[in-house]
Amino acid sequence: MHITFYGAVREVTGSMHLISANSDNILLDCGMFQGRREESLRKNRTMPVDPGIVTNLILSHAHIDHSGRIPLLTKSGFNGRIFCTRPTADACGYLLRDSAYIQESDANYLNYKTVRGSLSAEKKSPKAKKISQRGLREIKALLKKGRHELNVSAINELLHRQRLESVEPLYTIADAEKALQYFDSYPYRHAVSVGNGATCKFYDAGHILGSAFSVIKIQENGRSRTIVFTGDIGRFRKPILNDPTTFFDDSDRDVDLLVMESTYGDRNHEPIGDMKGRLKEVLLQTFKRGGSVIIPAFAFGRTQTLLYFLHELYDEDAALNVPIYVDSPLAVNMTRVFGEHPEVYDEETHSTFLEKGENPFLFEHIHFIQSVEESMAVNRDKNPHIVIAASGMCEAGRVLHHLRHKIHEPRNTILIVGYMAEHTLGRRIEEQGLAYENAGRIGEAPLLRFLNKTYPLKARVVKIGGFSAHADKNEMLRWLKTSNLNVRKIALVHGEEAQSVAFAEVLSKEDFSVIVPRKGQSCRFE
Repeated sequence: MHITFYGAVREVTGSMHLISANSDNILLDCGMFQGRREESLRKNRTMPVDPGIVTNLILSHAHIDHSGRIPLLTKSGFNGRIFCTRPTADACGYLLRDSAYIQESDANYLNYKTVRGSLSAEKKSPKAKKISQRGLREIKALLKKGRHELNVSAINELLHRQRLESVEPLYTIADAEKALQYFDSYPYRHAVSVGNGATCKFYDAGHILGSAFSVIKIQENGRSRTIVFTGDIGRFRKPILNDPTTFFDDSDRDVDLLVMESTYGDRNHEPIGDMKGRLKEVLLQTFKRGGSVIIPAFAFGRTQTLLYFLHELYDEDAALNVPIYVDSPLAVNMTRVFGEHPEVYDEETHSTFLEKGENPFLFEHIHFIQSVEESMAVNRDKNPHIVIAASGMCEAGRVLHHLRHKIHEPRNTILIVGYMAEHTLGRRIEEQGLAYENAGRIGEAPLLRFLNKTYPLKARVVKIGGFSAHADKNEMLRWLKTSNLNVRKIALVHGEEAQSVAFAEVLSKEDFSVIVPRKGQSCRFE
């Protein structure tokens, strides 16, 4: 029996590990890499494991860096089942479709640019060596339906006719629909067979709705082994969800290997108790300047936490009365999933909202935006407002257009409330914006390039670290030391190398046996 580490190893995204025992191969997560476009595309297209040999998949939670390659797995020969909690299955129903839509849209846009470039070259004037405005209008009329919609059938026909190289999506919406048929969902603390002599039981990880610690017990050659996979560990005293489980059934306490995340292995967040006050302070300061607040946020988890706090703040202070726009169709659907699973809310959420007949995520100042036209109207709005928009790392989605309209204005604030992976626009905004703030905003503002243009980062950049859904260094250590698990060995994953190595040193000083595996490395059980 052994486990091999394939993804989120000395890095954060692309979670994937494989347990091999009794001729079974059980996959833990099947996540998507996120970061630089070309590097991510290359990594995501190459599955390190032949899907045809995978017996079953255990999914810790629905975030795309843990679930995003499932449609690629199921369309490439996987014939097993996907085991997860019920909220995770419901969330994946929206998240995987949305991911497929992004894959298709990106491919269609790149193909559009290829065809447009080819047609433009054909129509260039021999004398002027450039295409006329009339020629550009003709190409646009051929390749587009209206201002925003591409004529995909015409683009594909021209790609074929002119023998141009086309870009294929990683997977399609049809592939995502097929993948959802493989899901089997279960409640917490319910043991289910996941292979020959193998069972899995989920415990609440407190990270996002439905997130789970997976306790995998395997009988092989007369011996029993227990692996616990944390997925991502949540925070203590965070609103809406229960704290991470620390009390496990007696039969699950003795752990041979704990595969543990380490995203913030060398960092501590701001106290959760300060989050609401810090948020209010940022809002009032921005509104006093006559500005708006742009919050890049993950559609699942972070958006709902923000809405919860904003609901409380608006109830407490009548001075907070500017409109709040949730500009993400996916976030609208994910908020609906949250509303369908009050059984996993913590006691505070029940007492603060549910017992009063209130929805934590809905109140009069919130406006959920669906259409592109509505989003564009908010872009043009000069009055103070709050925009919560995806993507959380500013790599795609409607947040880019809000940034494009507001990043150059010092009255506005870009509020960072989540982890920004290396090589993302969000990380560049965070690092360069905070450096400019710390330097007293003296000199030229940093320049950032996105959407094919360069913009000065004159908007204020503020980070509130307490919103993170990941446990920090002290909270991860607290979870380990207060749980009733007896852990023989720990493998640290899901952390940039510096974070994983630093946390390994912390654990070693606490007398834990710990390794930081490399990609493709295996840990064997004798």
